[in-house]
Amino acid sequence: MTYDIAAPEPAGMVASLSSLGYSLPAAVADLVDNSISAKASNIDVEFTWAGRDSWIAVVDDGEGMTASQLVTAMTVAARGPATPRSATDLGRFGVGLKSASFSQARQLTVATATSGEWHVRTWDLDIIEKFGEWRLLHGADEATAELLDRIRGTAAHGTVVLWRRLNGYRVDSVTEDDERTQKQFYAEAARAESHLGMVFARFLTGSRRRTIRVSGTPVEAWDPFLSRHPSVQPLPVEELPLGASSVRVEAFVLPSAQRLSQAEYEKAAGPRGWLDQQGFYVYRRDRLILAGDWLGQRGVRREEKYNLARISVDIPADTDAEWGVDVRKSSVVPPVGLRPHLRRIALQARRRAADVLRYRGQIAARTHGDPLLYAWNVRRTDDQVTCRINRGHPLVKAALRPSGASPDDIRALVRLLEETVPVTALRVMHETDTSDDPEPFGGRGPADAGAMEVAQRIYEALVSDGRSPAAARERLRSMPPFDQIHGFWSG
Repeated sequence: MTYDIAAPEPAGMVASLSSLGYSLPAAVADLVDNSISAKASNIDVEFTWAGRDSWIAVVDDGEGMTASQLVTAMTVAARGPATPRSATDLGRFGVGLKSASFSQARQLTVATATSGEWHVRTWDLDIIEKFGEWRLLHGADEATAELLDRIRGTAAHGTVVLWRRLNGYRVDSVTEDDERTQKQFYAEAARAESHLGMVFARFLTGSRRRTIRVSGTPVEAWDPFLSRHPSVQPLPVEELPLGASSVRVEAFVLPSAQRLSQAEYEKAAGPRGWLDQQGFYVYRRDRLILAGDWLGQRGVRREEKYNLARISVDIPADTDAEWGVDVRKSSVVPPVGLRPHLRRIALQARRRAADVLRYRGQIAARTHGDPLLYAWNVRRTDDQVTCRINRGHPLVKAALRPSGASPDDIRALVRLLEETVPVTALRVMHETDTSDDPEPFGGRGPADAGAMEVAQRIYEALVSDGRSPAAARERLRSMPPFDQIHGFWSG
């Protein structure tokens, strides 16, 4: 066998790793993975603003590393997917620390200790590009060393990962008193806090509880399934076989807004909002990999009426390859054999979620003794959505009295109609694949008696307001919905 050694050029490899598409919150989460794998009980993420010299650090009280372990950890892909890992190890490809860090900073320094003796190594991308070699520097420059001393304090074990020369902040226009950029910097910290609460929720509660803080603020776990709320509807748990393992799937239908307090409703929306948080939540070793996605299933899209459907999926770590878990641990592709089952579970959860919205009281009339009267009635019949003012409502009855309505009644009714436009009902009733929009007065055909009566009243109002009969007719012809009715008022 003849061959060539075709080693990747360091600067090109660094550029590739830097361009994997990490957001800052996702990059920080990759570092927290390592802290959890190291059995840390306390993990601190520090964001410190200093203009062009701003920095971010992840500090833990885990087991730490020896000098040789540190070099291995700093080596790109030193441990591949096939490398045996402990049950607490959240890594897979051996590039998370480096790829996440290179995507956010030009300088990565790691300090670690197992029993009092600290070891320090630094990747400086300027050095790699200048010499074209993977020169892993011993120690750190003076400014970085001072920072490390301040951050680790008197700790005898643990790890500090420090990012300096942050991407996006190393420009001449960024100064320490740049309030706009400073606000942006700390907004990223807030987003990181929300992201960590979602990704590591299972590690922030229960018997294996860890404490994660962002700039001193404890991260609060976010439960996408509201699993402790009494109005949540859990569907039966299913164990789907996959090789020698099984995949645990549990669907939840969340309560409607009427059964949640305002604070509960806002929190349940999640970091990305109700629409983007519906769907599957895929966990690997209790770490959230994918949050709110329908896994690319044909015809299964995000729609408002399915906002309450969320499905937990726990995949065994040894099936990473079958699920196509990517380097960033942010996307998966389900195994072919499981897709029909996941689709079945998804459709069932979506139907139940739509039912909760459809029949929650604002949309369909319910009877509990006396009828509950709403200002609007929204119905779907014969593949057509209709929206009508409820003529049984007390204010509507008052406005339609033969003796005439008082101005106060009319004003109150107009205000009520403005405040209760049935947007949610129309969203839920509407089917995206059909042309079922309500059509005024039956559509574009000839005007019926109802249309003529309404038009006559508008015409008389225009004339009494000072328009000539011809001008009133012309205005009426261009006024929706009469502009869409064939031959209307052409005489």
